[in-house]
Amino acid sequence: MPDAVLNPPAAAADAPVLSLAELVNEAQRLQSGGRVDAAVALYQHWLQRGPVAMRHVAWFNLGTLLGALQRPAEAEAAYRAAIGLQPDFPHARLNLGHLLERAGQHDAALAEWRAVVDARPAADLVVHAWNNTGRLLEQLRRYPEAEAALRESLQLNPDQPSVVQHYVHLRQKQCAWPIYQPVGDVGPNRLLQGTSLLAMMGLSDDPALQLLSATRFALERVPKAPPVPLHRSHPPRTGKIRIGYLSGDLHMHAVGLLSPELFELHDRSKFEVWAFCWTPESDQPQRQRILKAMDHVVRLGGVDDATAARLIAEAGIDVLVDLQALTSGARPAILGHRAAPVQVSYLGLPGTCGLPGVDWIIADNYVLPPEAEPYYTERPLRLPHCYQVSDRQRAVAPRPARSTYGLPEDKVVYCSFNNNHKFTEEVFGAWMRILQQVPHSVLWLLADNDTCRDNMLRTAAAAGVAPERLIFAPRVAPPEYLARFQCADLVLDTFPFNAGTTASDCLWMGTPIVTLSGRSYISRMAGSLLTAVGLPELATESLADYEKLAVRLGRQPARIASYKRYLAEHGRSSPLFDMPQIVRDIEVHFERLALQHRANP
Repeated sequence: MPDAVLNPPAAAADAPVLSLAELVNEAQRLQSGGRVDAAVALYQHWLQRGPVAMRHVAWFNLGTLLGALQRPAEAEAAYRAAIGLQPDFPHARLNLGHLLERAGQHDAALAEWRAVVDARPAADLVVHAWNNTGRLLEQLRRYPEAEAALRESLQLNPDQPSVVQHYVHLRQKQCAWPIYQPVGDVGPNRLLQGTSLLAMMGLSDDPALQLLSATRFALERVPKAPPVPLHRSHPPRTGKIRIGYLSGDLHMHAVGLLSPELFELHDRSKFEVWAFCWTPESDQPQRQRILKAMDHVVRLGGVDDATAARLIAEAGIDVLVDLQALTSGARPAILGHRAAPVQVSYLGLPGTCGLPGVDWIIADNYVLPPEAEPYYTERPLRLPHCYQVSDRQRAVAPRPARSTYGLPEDKVVYCSFNNNHKFTEEVFGAWMRILQQVPHSVLWLLADNDTCRDNMLRTAAAAGVAPERLIFAPRVAPPEYLARFQCADLVLDTFPFNAGTTASDCLWMGTPIVTLSGRSYISRMAGSLLTAVGLPELATESLADYEKLAVRLGRQPARIASYKRYLAEHGRSSPLFDMPQIVRDIEVHFERLALQHRANP
């Protein structure tokens, strides 16, 4: 243990010894007055002379104070002292586990939480330990172990919506079908209610279910917005229209890969472009390119939501574009302050976010037809051709040989490079039937984890498909990832979570994609891209038609070749990749809304 903890300053020999209750009260008084260091010293003095029977509690309290002061080594020593005196002290082991996790000592953290489980303290503490275990194992991509931990937690306490949420999405990540597998008293209804918006987008194209997931999250998890919009406390906007982009994904992320030209091509005679960003800093070329495209960058890492909103309002932003909504790492509470008079959702979440602070969503007539509007809390800003921007400057590696990836030279190669959590039992079943009807064809897939690969191979075997007909691609850098699309004959889309960035990538590289368009925005993304590129016939409206089209094309390689020829000759000059025009179309909406507000603040 550090000397600072083991050898505190000597206490006066004749000083009265406080009882533990008096010690705790006095320490809390010092903390409330902002004198945390004095509270630490008080505990250190007491530990020299206090009764041995209660010292484990004082060591624990000292550990929490030292942890709050960002003195992790001393906090760890205090917790270990508490455990040394009382080995079955669950609170100390739980906190010690968190410290070890933050220090990167993952196995040691898991061991502490396992010790809590084995000691069988109060049920809520065991639940806490299982939840910590499941969360960390998920981060470590040890998905089966993570799922087992969450199942234990839900067996003890079924009333945990956030744990249900993680449990459902963990099963999606593993292609563990059926996804809705009851656990104890957590039956189908609770599983449905606990499904996150992202998970729901991959399970159902029902826009009503997606709206319910979004609004439930907004009501339960997002702080209530202040009654007066923050932008009203600042002077009216004048001069160039200021567009602010709000995101923590402005780097090597799907949003960061699609958006650089959006930022670069804004008309600087009319607009100023700001980034309000909590993306981790790096020297990545993608990150540096995005920063260079901005007129102003305000970094929000470590800044609380209210202060972030104030900075946006002080910057005089006319149109705030949220590029994350409810996706991982988002900060929806910033939007609730209404720091800008016009707040728009775009790109990060292809669907309604349900947030009271977001009034508009960028869309087109395909992804958001008029009949779908009742299922959105936002109003649509429809672009004439396609909702999606992309990057025409993306780097592409030389075309690889099929043999590089173990692909047959003279057989039909279907592929899907979508993330595995988008795979569903129904669509995977269709893929197996397609392979059965197109002799010697293969399916080229990503496998995010070994469990997912094993589950797909098991499902294929049950469908009578030999394992060698599923070929798994490793993850590679973006230039290599783009180049290898040229090795595939036909991309098979996922449903209801369509390809977005991936569909843009394959069409840019000249490889056609067959999709299934449903009722939700996210289930119509690839169809929108195909329509804009000039191949609307590759978007189907039923799983049976999707399957038939993929089989027909697989049996007619000349038709696939004609689609590839069309894309090579016309794809990149189509409206889908006319970035200057798409940016102008977006600006028309932003300018109209900004000027309307300036005229009627």
